[in-house]
Amino acid sequence: MTVIDALVIAVSGFAVVFVVLAVICLIIIIMSKAIAASERKKAPDDAVLQKASAEGKEEKTAADTVYGGDVALIGVDEKTAAMIMAIVSNETGIPLSQLVFRKIKAI
Repeated sequence: MTVIDALVIAVSGFAVVFVVLAVICLIIIIMSKAIAASERKKAPDDAVLQKASAEGKEEKTAADTVYGGDVALIGVDEKTAAMIMAIVSNETGIPLSQLVFRKIKAI
């Protein structure tokens, strides 16, 4: 094997690596655009919820500001919610009786 043969093999190896990296880069770009497009489809739902929430805030009276004590559990069972409440209380150092949980949602 000569020096020229070794250089050809090395250069072809580098070329293969760069081509594979370029293909991976293109795959990442395509996937990120697809995910961004799917997020844009979900955005109107979020906008409607935010608009409804803003309208609800405007209509509140002084009596509505008193919290009734119910916690909305969305995708979470009661045992898990109780653990989350205890962890938040412990980590913040605020007694559980002083914390107000309105909604716990699984992400």
